[in-house]
Amino acid sequence: MSTAPPLASGPDGPDALRPLLDTVLDALAAGGRARGGPLPAGGPEAVAARLADTLGDVLPDDGDPDALRALVHALAAGAADPADPLCAAHLHCPPLAVATAADLAVSALNPSLDSWDQAPAASALEAAVTRALAHTAGLADALVTTGGTESNQLALLLAREAHGSGLRLVCGAGAHHSLPRAAWLLGLPDPVVVPAPDGILDPAALHHVLTGLTGPLLVAATAGTTDAGLIDPLPEIAGLCTAHGARLHVDAAYGGGLLFSDRHRDKLAGLEAAHTVTLDLHKLGWQPVAAGLLAVARPRELAALHQRADYLNADDDTEAGYPDLLDRSLRTTRRPDILKIAVTLKTLGRSGLGALVDQVCARAREFAALVHTHPGFELYGRPVISTVLFRPAGADDDTVAAVRRGLLEEGRAVLGRARLGGRLWLKATLLNPHTGPDELAQLLELAERTTTG
Repeated sequence: MSTAPPLASGPDGPDALRPLLDTVLDALAAGGRARGGPLPAGGPEAVAARLADTLGDVLPDDGDPDALRALVHALAAGAADPADPLCAAHLHCPPLAVATAADLAVSALNPSLDSWDQAPAASALEAAVTRALAHTAGLADALVTTGGTESNQLALLLAREAHGSGLRLVCGAGAHHSLPRAAWLLGLPDPVVVPAPDGILDPAALHHVLTGLTGPLLVAATAGTTDAGLIDPLPEIAGLCTAHGARLHVDAAYGGGLLFSDRHRDKLAGLEAAHTVTLDLHKLGWQPVAAGLLAVARPRELAALHQRADYLNADDDTEAGYPDLLDRSLRTTRRPDILKIAVTLKTLGRSGLGALVDQVCARAREFAALVHTHPGFELYGRPVISTVLFRPAGADDDTVAAVRRGLLEEGRAVLGRARLGGRLWLKATLLNPHTGPDELAQLLELAERTTTG
């Protein structure tokens, strides 16, 4: 009779995990050495071919005891490592070690936040931490989500349920793509897009648009655009929403982390006037994916999410004091992503997280200064958060795109791309607090060499 493989929890779980964790950590280290840079060289076909060689038959007749080591090594060797200072394209942070360790506990215990009896402590922890984070943003409560996209969709859903299916979304040209997509998914009218000539929502244009519209309106402002990290003028927008009777949602998936910083918190003035706010701590919070939240000013509106399933939230159970968790998410089975967030908040405190925010914002200013003083490059503008847009001076858009792909093909650096002001820019999103001046200079030098080459 064969022996069943060990489980991750239970009395023998920790002893079963320890040697496997050694295998994983060794494979991560060896895979990183094999990669030798911020991402694998050779482009998509070469990476896929190398992975296929390791993977072989996905479901063999007989198992391979070396699969854990081999596949973790392959994943690490083929990763774009956000902890490498030259990996600076996206809002893709290097996660904190303490948050990642906490996430292991969630995977081992495997609670599910769809009923109290599957996650007794986790449900209490989520309730406490979400309220505390919402209060940090000046709101009353928050739901845990998979990230900015789900948070934005939930914000539109709550607005629709509060104001009816005739609700009209009004957003800037630089708003995140998940907002018009959410309007489409929810069967709302086509969004009204307000010009954003400098990358941010123009209050005068917004006033003009709101004056010409009737019916229930939801204005979506952005605190940290994906392209350039710009922040809409929130106090002015909030005032216009009050004057016109419009509901306000703020997508602060990127910029919300500024709340931890005494130096940068004022950039989010006006956030507390919003009905809903998207936050995302797998950006400026250094959490493993996923760690999103939707903060709400009116918790009673969450009743719109309520569903009854007798096996999860029977009336007599809830009357007896067992929490009903089905109005906390659109999802049913749901892992407690709140643990890693709670551990991080408790371990670092506001000052520790604020220091990380200050560091990456300072690195962005330093990199912008390097670009500004370099005769071979053009700077888009002073960074507001930690994103810097730049391009080779005198280059056309095709050259800019080719520079980025050249760095990717060679595995030397990961830069993003953004189109603003009618031109294509290289984008450096600096989220690694360990990045130093030498790495910043190296990043610009690599872009210069690839341009001239």
